Amino acid sequence: VFCFSDPRTDPWPLVHSPLPVTLLFAFYLFVVALGPFYMRKRKQLKLRGLLIAYNLAMMTLSSYMFYEFLVTSVLDNYSYLCQPVDYSRSELGMRMARACWWFFFSKVIELLDTVFFILRKKQEQVTFLHVYHHGTMLFNWWSGVKYVPGGQAFFIGMLNSFVHIFMYGYYALASLGPQMHHYLWWKRYLTIMQLCQFVAIAAHSSYNLFTECPFPDGFNIAVFLYSLSLIALFLHFYYQTYNRGKK
Repeated sequence: VFCFSDPRTDPWPLVHSPLPVTLLFAFYLFVVALGPFYMRKRKQLKLRGLLIAYNLAMMTLSSYMFYEFLVTSVLDNYSYLCQPVDYSRSELGMRMARACWWFFFSKVIELLDTVFFILRKKQEQVTFLHVYHHGTMLFNWWSGVKYVPGGQAFFIGMLNSFVHIFMYGYYALASLGPQMHHYLWWKRYLTIMQLCQFVAIAAHSSYNLFTECPFPDGFNIAVFLYSLSLIALFLHFYYQTYNRGKK
């Protein structure tokens, strides 16, 4: 199972070959590296209307994906402890595979987050954590959709979609202007929610390494190690933003 691509998702956009996402990632790094240089002598763009529309659209997409992951897993009696991939072309199996593809595609769209930061000359927001997270999620979910679109992977997509509803809601409010800052006191709690998400995903993926579950250990190990890296980076971000800032 681990070595062969899923014939259901293989013909879907951006899935068959790693070349499109690799080229996309290379272009993304090109923009990250040269974008600030291009903007250096140019006025920052406001993009207020575009940002409001984008963040609301991403909030809507996140809500849709969360709904699809949750409802499909309930209808198909998914186990939160051990769930192999349903490789059949059953209605629910295909529905879960489509939800995974949309989640992967949302990671392609989210690369625009970085582009908007650069165009608005908010270079301080384009941190190593930001670029690492956006870039790696692109490849993680490409491989997920190509090889294991469903099964244990649903938990990651469901949890991350849920968190992103609040994250893009926060961004949508922030893009309305300084008058909204009074209502954005919950930023710290958003970061805590993101951290809890990674802890839950690490626990979820590591559990299967100690049980007999017909879901590829390679993916569970990769998810576990990746989650640990994000926990470390987000803890560092939390300390720098909230604790050291106070001092």
